[in-house]
Formats: sequence, C-alpha cells, structure tokens
Amino acid sequence: RRDLRLTGNPALAAAARESGGSVIPLYIRSRWHGAHRWTGAARQTALCECLRALAAGLEEAGSRLILREGEAALEAALRETGAKLLSYQRSPDPFGRAEEARVEALAQQLGVRVLAMDDVTTLPPDALRTSTGQPYRVFTPYARAWLRQEPEASGGAHPPLQPVPPAMHSIPLPTPESWGLTRVAEPGFAHGEPAARRRMRAFFGGPIYHYAAGRDLPAADATSRFSADLRWGTLSPRELAARSRRAIAQAPDATARHSAQIFLNELIWREFFMSILWHWPEVLEHEFAPAWRGLPWRTSPALFQRWAEGQTGFPLVDAGMRQLSATGTLPNRVRMVVAMFLTKDLRIDWRLGEAHFLRHLTDGEIASNNGGWQWSAGTGADAAPYFRIQNPWAQSARHDPQGEYIRRWLPELRDTPAARLHKAATSPLARGYPLPMVDHAEERAATLSFFQEARQRR
Repeated sequence: RRDLRLTGNPALAAAARESGGSVIPLYIRSRWHGAHRWTGAARQTALCECLRALAAGLEEAGSRLILREGEAALEAALRETGAKLLSYQRSPDPFGRAEEARVEALAQQLGVRVLAMDDVTTLPPDALRTSTGQPYRVFTPYARAWLRQEPEASGGAHPPLQPVPPAMHSIPLPTPESWGLTRVAEPGFAHGEPAARRRMRAFFGGPIYHYAAGRDLPAADATSRFSADLRWGTLSPRELAARSRRAIAQAPDATARHSAQIFLNELIWREFFMSILWHWPEVLEHEFAPAWRGLPWRTSPALFQRWAEGQTGFPLVDAGMRQLSATGTLPNRVRMVVAMFLTKDLRIDWRLGEAHFLRHLTDGEIASNNGGWQWSAGTGADAAPYFRIQNPWAQSARHDPQGEYIRRWLPELRDTPAARLHKAATSPLARGYPLPMVDHAEERAATLSFFQEARQRR
C-alpha cells in the first residue's frame, strides 16, 4: 500500500525468507471515482508512476506485480493461491488500521497467518512514551527520546523471488483516468524507486550540508524532495535516518553538521505527527488542543476560492497556490505561509485547507498534513501560538527578495519591480492581477481578538 519498493522492504523480505522466495506481490486498486476528500489527481498520478516502476523492478527480479480491484479481491487471491502468510506494513492512520482489522479477521477465518511490520516510520508510532507512560504531546522531548533510539537501518539488495504462477491473472496498471482524473505531473520529476534512490544518492552526496540555508528559499529548489518518496514508500525512512546520522558524524564543519541535523529533525517531525495521529485520531476532525475546539471559523466559499485559485493579491501566497495546482508540489516554507494566510488572515476553517492540500499534493500525507495545518492555525501539537501570525509581506521579502519564485508562478508580474512585490499595492501590479483582498494589519488584530474572545468564553 505504501511500501512500493524492493530494497529495504521488511514485509517483502520476511515473506521471501519464510517462503523460500515464493511471494506474490499484490496491489488492490480502489474503485472510487471522481472527487475524493483524501486524495486527488496529483497523488494518484504519483501512485501510478510508482506502481509502474515497481512492476518493472519485479519483472527484472523474475517476479510479477499482480493487480486486482474490489473489496473481495484479497479473499479471492488468498483462496486462489492457498497462501499461508500475508505480510504488509502497518498503517499509522485510522483508515489503514480499520482496513487491517478487517483483513486480520479475514485471514483468521481462512487460516492465514498475518505478519504486520512497522516500517512506515523508523520507530512504531506507539513506541515512545514519557516517564509517566503517556504519549508525547510536545515535539522537543519526543525528539530527544527519538534520538536516543538507534533502529536498525534497512537497505541492501532485494530478496530473491520466484516467478509468480503464469495462470494468475492481473488487471492492467492504473492510470489517473482509472479514477476519472486528469494526469498532474511536475516536468523533470520522476516517481518510483529507481528515481527516488538517485535523488537520495545525490542529496547525501553534498546538498544535505546546505539544506538549512536553502530550504526556506522557494526559488532555490533546495528541499530534499523526499516527501513523496516517503509517502509511497519508494524510500525507507530507516535508510534516510541512518544516512542522516552518518552525514552528521562525517560533516566537514559545524555549519554542515547543523544543516544535516536540521534535515534529520524534519524526519523526526514526520514521525512525531504520525505518533500524534496514532494516539489521537480525532485530530482529523477536531482541534488537537481541546481549549480551541468550537472556534467560530469562517466558511466563506468566495474567500476560500480566491485563496485556492491564487487570486488573493498577495504575490507569495498566490504563487504558492498556483504552483500547488499546477504541479502538486509546494515547498515547506510556502506551505506555512499560505496555510497561515488562510487561517489567520482570512480566519477560514483549517479543515478546508487541509482537505484542499490532500486533494492537490503529490506527497499528501495525512498525519503531516494535519499536523502542519493545525500548527499554522494555532490549534495543534507544538502549534504556533495563536498570537504568532506570519506577515506575508515580510515572508516574501525575506525568502524571495528578488521575486524570482513569485515571477515563476505569476507570469503577469514578470515586469513588476521586486520592491513592489513585498508590500501592499494601492494600484494594480499588472493588468488582471487583483489588489490585496484584505489588509494584513487589520486582519491580524481581528484574529487576535478572535482567539482571545474564544479563550474568555471557556
């Protein structure tokens, strides 16, 4: 489901070890069609590319990927093959866990042993506890506990596999059109295990030592781009963590060491948010901090639409939203800016933004996406306090001072001087480009009152 690789795949390795390589790799395609709350065209495009690469890798290994569809597909495959073992990676989200409960009941009924592995994260999401035995609610102590662990790194060659019986039928590999969607892909970026491993080798060959300086500059394209690889499991989080630790140990100077530590910290944030979702699945519907539940967020379709279409009149916000729509990708710094603009300048419900991201992001990861949105809204675990409200103009001037990123995604502003891109315009910056839809200073004051009044009502 989310382990679409041959290298460093514990579920595949265990199945091959116990069966002498007699493994049937099975992917079951969902039958939903059209718009979906939790995914969209960009993510399904990436999935299709990952499956195509996996199928090619299995062919080279002498095996074959079997694709089926429908709720009865797994039972039919188990009965057809007489399989004695079903091996998979445990999911950290409540939807995957509910599915696994149904699968385990089916396996018990058929006399099939289940082997559920933990490799979506380096540590199981329920592995770390405080000294009182409680799950961590705050990142810093969680990170300290995480760093004290040294999980075994996964890597090396894939296990030897026997051919899948020729008589076992498989449906064709899916395309986005299989779900009634239109392909969305970023030019020059390939999905699947071979491309992911090339990115990994390149990143740890040097760029990791400049990550801290470049990751906040959206025009630099200096992020690792591993988020989609982790989402689909085309790279092992254990291998990335182990390589990060080695990079820290081998750093040539303090600046490089700090940069590698910052990257490792991002991997830990991912695991922290998965731990939060594991222990508190209600965060998908409610604010993590009980004190902020029931906030009277706006639900204005007109305001939300302008934000979603990149027509706010705030160039950095609009550039980010247009990049998201066009490619399914968005640098982390810009994700924070656009999310905080929706929740703090427009005071629109974070759940609407969360769902929009999941429908458009190639790397849409439920736990990280929810954690990031609640952080921006000021309602989550380790959230930015409600009174921390990013100024889009200051963010723009600091992180895109020459307007390179803005002009890349807002071609109508290509001739606008950089200085005009970082302050509220009183006259149009270009024909057809809107004036700022709100006054940031006024909305900041209104948002502070919004939270303070809610706190007083408690």
